[in-house]
Amino acid sequence: MLLDAASLYFRAFYGVPTSVTSPDGRPVNAVRGFLDMTARLVTAHRPERLVACWDDDWRPAFRVEALPSYKAHRVAPEGGEETPDELGPQVPVLVEVLAAAGIARVGAPGYEADDVIGTLATRAEGPVDVVTGDRDLFQLVDDERSVRVLYTARGITDLEYVDEATVTAKYGIPGRAYADFAVLRGDPSDGLPGVSGVGAKTAAALITEFGDLAGIRAAAARTVVPKAPLTAAVLKKLAAGAAYLDAAPVVVAVARDIDLPQLADELPRRPADPDALASLAAAHGLESSVARLGAALGWPA
Repeated sequence: MLLDAASLYFRAFYGVPTSVTSPDGRPVNAVRGFLDMTARLVTAHRPERLVACWDDDWRPAFRVEALPSYKAHRVAPEGGEETPDELGPQVPVLVEVLAAAGIARVGAPGYEADDVIGTLATRAEGPVDVVTGDRDLFQLVDDERSVRVLYTARGITDLEYVDEATVTAKYGIPGRAYADFAVLRGDPSDGLPGVSGVGAKTAAALITEFGDLAGIRAAAARTVVPKAPLTAAVLKKLAAGAAYLDAAPVVVAVARDIDLPQLADELPRRPADPDALASLAAAHGLESSVARLGAALGWPA
């Protein structure tokens, strides 16, 4: 089980009131929510391995160089990612708690958690569940390799299980074609404009007809007599968006071969540092959440 950590702690922050505080009055709602979500996921799905995948770089330079608009609307005035004031200080606390608990956590310099997830999912020899609220990771679903997404759009207690059939049913495209679909349609939440005038319906029709973005562009280049879905209007839009189509795939495609260390990612049979975990739980008012996590992991009482 691969956790898209930032996706989950943002969800926890907005899902649990900031009135949930440590003994000294600091909000710990995101930390408690993350731990409780992890406990529920482990209880429900019993993974053999668990990794919290981290954004070491939430807006990598190689993606910004290809497409300067990438996540530009989320850059804070002082630089860095725009994050609620009450959330930022909680992230280091979560890092400490995960380390003391013995739950594997990994990021990679210059890459997002998506890329970490893509690499670990590609490496995996058995079934993989990716837990995220980010549709970009739908590109990883692979029925043959038993890679699916547990999508948190409705919350942890009402996950949507996304496989190739789900992608096809949602978007009318082949199950592994989500990345090219996203390039064409765009995604405002990531500053991805898409091809102007090409919406979801046209993007789906093009991908269904020609297989992928390379097939679409090759067909457009050799088309003499326009016909649906490559109508004259669509051909004109694709031509106008040529520079964007050159740049966007590297932005959307999740990396699957980045350099990551070998991980001790088995579920911890006991805390890695029981004393540190107890101290952190007491200092931040996390005793009940840590107890629930321990129960889910089968730690001795």
